[in-house]
Amino acid sequence: MYNNINLRLLSIGCLITTAMLTAPVSAIVIRHDKPSEQYLASKADFPPLATFYNIGVHGTLIAPDWVLTAAHSVFCLNPGQTIAVGDELVEVRARYSYPSYQLGEQNDLALIQLAKPVLSVAPAKLYRQQDERDQMLWFIGSGGTGTGLTGETIGYKENNGVLRKAQNKVTAVTKSDLRFVFESGQQALELEGVSGNGDSGGPAYLKQEDGYYLLGVSSRVDSWFKDVGEYGVKELYTRVSSHANWIDQVMAADDAERAKLSSSDGFLQDGMTAENLPGICASISLKTPV
Repeated sequence: MYNNINLRLLSIGCLITTAMLTAPVSAIVIRHDKPSEQYLASKADFPPLATFYNIGVHGTLIAPDWVLTAAHSVFCLNPGQTIAVGDELVEVRARYSYPSYQLGEQNDLALIQLAKPVLSVAPAKLYRQQDERDQMLWFIGSGGTGTGLTGETIGYKENNGVLRKAQNKVTAVTKSDLRFVFESGQQALELEGVSGNGDSGGPAYLKQEDGYYLLGVSSRVDSWFKDVGEYGVKELYTRVSSHANWIDQVMAADDAERAKLSSSDGFLQDGMTAENLPGICASISLKTPV
């Protein structure tokens, strides 16, 4: 039986290299006993949402010229790559991943510096308190979908980029991560759900009177014997409050100091090589019609 921490990462590489727009791409997976329409979302549900590729994959605007995401999602986020924030298309200036991150492990976090500031969207605020446990948060993302009974069953092409949002509760915290479990029945929240590969780097967030707060960044699944999106699956989001000091330091530093504070690794996944990466990135660029 596969360890799903690795399986989830593997599925991104397999999707890109073998069946670009037809293989399943996971996104928000929902309860089987609630109308799917209740999970539909729009950009207005979380305006700071950034989208990197035409297969999904997300980040969050946390300053006019900075996006926070998962390090495992940055393989094509090279200078000049176009991403979307709200209704704006902006180019990447640079990327800075957490210095000790290794693919599939904890501290799955990266900062993307934009070539110009985004002024049409108010950035999300970093959540800095240490009281995340038992909080009910929201996820949002695009890609495929499914239910907890089946896991992911609808790929990105069939879904056609529709955004969905879902709720989940923080069941445990570590220094690096927030843990969520996809519950069913009476234990589930009204719009219980989990994210998946197509939502990598996306937010776990709260909306408060003074704006949106980012608490977690979608990282990986942590379950044996459970497929992504099945009831009972455990999901890990990188904990923002534990990494806030590093985020502050990178954004405040100059380019030379940022290089010392971060990793420049692209974290290429299975099926990606230095030779085929340019073609992969061109195929999933937002400039390429889906």
